[in-house]
Amino acid sequence: MGLPWYRVHTVVLNDPGRLLSVHIMHTALVAGWAGSMALYELAVFDPSDPVLDPMWRQGMFVIPFMTRLGITNSWGGWNISGGTVTNPGIWSYEGVAAGHIVFSGLCFLAAIWHWVYWDLEVFCDERTGKPSLDLPKIFGIHLFSQV
Repeated sequence: MGLPWYRVHTVVLNDPGRLLSVHIMHTALVAGWAGSMALYELAVFDPSDPVLDPMWRQGMFVIPFMTRLGITNSWGGWNISGGTVTNPGIWSYEGVAAGHIVFSGLCFLAAIWHWVYWDLEVFCDERTGKPSLDLPKIFGIHLFSQV
């Protein structure tokens, strides 16, 4: 059955690196889903008649959101309004989908890094030995860390 939503974080509550890791992994999963779903929709989408057979009638879910944000061209040479495009640029439907998949991979690697290299000593005060958040120190570690 699983734990209720408010108890899931108890597993990693006192473990900041792993708490961050599971949230980064969730971002990776969502971005990967968005990119792969966009590529799937582009594979089955028929742009030949945007007036009588628009994308929402074809069951598209992700592509309309990209269109609403201003993405209108495809690397396949078609435009959402029915025209042809000779130079769609990098930020076309396929470019946004590929960007999501690359971002998902980078988030996956970041999640693995935070899971493996978590260090509770970063969150302890050196004078007292008690847990504390030294935010400038944590920020500096993220900027200048060398593994």
